[in-house]
Amino acid sequence: MSADLIALDDGVRTWRAADIELQAMALAQQLTAQGTRVLATLMDNSPVWVIADRAALQAGIVHVPLPAFFTPEQIAHALGAAGVDTVLTLPPVAARWPQAPAVPCEVAGQPFTLLRLPARAVPMPPGTAKITFTSGTTGAPKGVCLTAAAMQRVADGLVAAMAPLQVQRHLCALPFAVLLENIAGLMAPLTAGATCIVLSLQDVGLTGSSSFDVARFHAAVVRHRPNSLILLPQMLRAWTGYLAQTRQRAPDSLKLVAVGGAAVGMGLVQAARSLGIPAYEGYGLSEGASVQTLNLPGRDRPGSAGAALPHARLRIASDGEIEVAGSLFAGYLGDAHAPGDWWPTGDLGHVDTDGFLHVDGRKKNLLITAFGRNVSPEWVETALRGHPAIGQAVVFGDAQPTLSAVLWPLAADADEAQLQAAVDAANAQLPDYARVQRWARATAPFTADAGMATANGRPQRAAVLARHAQALGIPAPAVA
Repeated sequence: MSADLIALDDGVRTWRAADIELQAMALAQQLTAQGTRVLATLMDNSPVWVIADRAALQAGIVHVPLPAFFTPEQIAHALGAAGVDTVLTLPPVAARWPQAPAVPCEVAGQPFTLLRLPARAVPMPPGTAKITFTSGTTGAPKGVCLTAAAMQRVADGLVAAMAPLQVQRHLCALPFAVLLENIAGLMAPLTAGATCIVLSLQDVGLTGSSSFDVARFHAAVVRHRPNSLILLPQMLRAWTGYLAQTRQRAPDSLKLVAVGGAAVGMGLVQAARSLGIPAYEGYGLSEGASVQTLNLPGRDRPGSAGAALPHARLRIASDGEIEVAGSLFAGYLGDAHAPGDWWPTGDLGHVDTDGFLHVDGRKKNLLITAFGRNVSPEWVETALRGHPAIGQAVVFGDAQPTLSAVLWPLAADADEAQLQAAVDAANAQLPDYARVQRWARATAPFTADAGMATANGRPQRAAVLARHAQALGIPAPAVA
């Protein structure tokens, strides 16, 4: 990152790389002087977040980015589990901890508060530079400990793979506390000398974990004309639908819209591209310091998760589980076991003869039909989403003679005949035991707000079934 290059653009002013480093140095000195060992940040996307991240790295302080969409209980769990002794946040947010000593501070000319929490040493893997907490499907997030070297390997791999695109402006559309944006949307562009457009999340239409104002988002993209974006599948789905409904196209400045966090599906990718969105699916996990594979212009296979990036190695275990190496985490908080050279992802998949990864589902989601056939529901769901009429699908069938599905259309005005045609087309690609015999139209999209998905878009299967079991004619899950 050359000192004279424009590193950040917040929509009001621009920040040279040298400006960021000077501000980070000042904050690092203040944190070191007060004895900070573990710093949590709880704030919106802004240049200050970037400065705090750099300051922690300079000072050898562990950084714990906390998503603003975490519940108070999840935040309390993360603070305690990581042994956080300092929280950097805005004064109104600091008021949530009236008992904690508060030190006023100024970062980049803006008033912030450093909250001092009781110091408590927590064992963590050697070399831990950042702890990212995954929200997952339970209330207690899991702490993934990452080294600076592992994160930089991912950033360098992305820079090398994307060099032919010559990305000069990246618009940050996800929270920086989400590892994917932190690494691929900040570290990689800044390493490459590109400018990161850093707006508040509200200015890009994102509120909480899943409330998305697509019109505001589109206006930001049109105004700032980035070359690249990173989106979650539900954001791409909403943008595609918005452009189709309003008869608009995405700005021609875009060269890459990377999509990750959950499965995308060929139908959505093709629909997005028809509207000028250069959508390319990728795959990664926090334990691998985010992205591992990515489709790219010139090396692209829609329906796959892309080929391995330069920093990543892949292999498929004998039971079909995807294993990764090359940029692994240092370990989990509270777990003394360090990962080996290869990490079992919990995902099932295969690599085709051209090196593209295909994710077939989660090991733990494997269902067994009443006829004893093992079926990964994600395999069938991918086939369903391959049809342009279907935006989201969740498949059931454990202990049932046939499979059933809950479907949410890509276009709101899709009728029953179009959905049935999509199911028929998917069934034509599948063996008889994996075909969907019954389906129901979803009562709402599968989002976190609707209570039917995690924050990153993975379906909450039990919740989906509970709402649609009667329509499908299958037993509802037992209520705990």
